[in-house]
Amino acid sequence: MTEDLVAGTLSAGQGADEFGEILRRKKATLFFKRAFDIVASFFGLIILFLPFLCIALAIKLTSRGPVFFRQVRVGRNGKEFRIFKFRTMVTDAEKKGLQITVGQDKRVTFVGKILRKTKMDELPQLINVFAGQMSFVGPRPEVPHYVGMYSEYQRNVLRVRPGITELASIVYRDENEVLGQSEDPEKTYIEEIMPKKIELNLQYIRKMSFWYDIKLIFQTFAAILR
Repeated sequence: MTEDLVAGTLSAGQGADEFGEILRRKKATLFFKRAFDIVASFFGLIILFLPFLCIALAIKLTSRGPVFFRQVRVGRNGKEFRIFKFRTMVTDAEKKGLQITVGQDKRVTFVGKILRKTKMDELPQLINVFAGQMSFVGPRPEVPHYVGMYSEYQRNVLRVRPGITELASIVYRDENEVLGQSEDPEKTYIEEIMPKKIELNLQYIRKMSFWYDIKLIFQTFAAILR
């Protein structure tokens, strides 16, 4: 349902002409961006094979459940796909709380806390990048529940492949802590944080370039190390 709704608004919604023209002018950028994604994700999966095995073993030895967490997200042009992450929560966590993580969420496992702090839980998304469902840099893919709340203008973020990292994630590095201080975390996310993150993602599309992506990747590493 969400996919049909999004597809019907991308061509006729607010901002369609602006972002359509931007992407037409950036065809070369998108080509080299995808080429980089394919090569970097391929070698990344090879280089990280042994670390992946170690992380998988740590997850299995410390908590019950699968190694990977797979969840439906909305990608480019509203097409849904399953995102890969290392599991950082107890099994069936979505049935035991919100779809967002807030503060010191009790659903997060011991190993999960380490993986989340270092962002290593996101590494399996190299699979999504290699498959063409994601990019290294781009708007983070949301679940259909939240995408269904987007305005026509906001849906323009779905014109590009979602990414492992983004400008909005760097700016809102402490999002979980902020939400943890709210009396109604989901309302705060929907009404205050989500619109600002979407606007940052639209700014990214306007400025998108190969070197801007490299800059954001380095800024992501810097944010993790802080």
